[in-house]
Amino acid sequence: MTIFSNFLRSLVLTTIFSFIAPVFLVGGILLVLSLFGYIPGLQGIISDLSMPILHFLATFGSGSSLNGLLIISLTCGFVGALFDVYAHYRHQILRTDS
Repeated sequence: MTIFSNFLRSLVLTTIFSFIAPVFLVGGILLVLSLFGYIPGLQGIISDLSMPILHFLATFGSGSSLNGLLIISLTCGFVGALFDVYAHYRHQILRTDS
């Protein structure tokens, strides 16, 4: 039972961290760009840098950047969970072989 609870805890934490990582990465980039946008003379450059990011996110979100970020984060969370399941499986196989 302890192996299952350890696996479940690992799976949940991996999924949560894999979901949050793209949110923090893209959100941090957009936050830094928006803060630099307050510097006089950089507004045009900052909008030229942030608009492609928002258009990229809107591509995945059917026109909404927030939905695009949510879709990308859900995908990363799912891939992180799959990787954790695979790592647990490999650990079980290698442990029984030796």
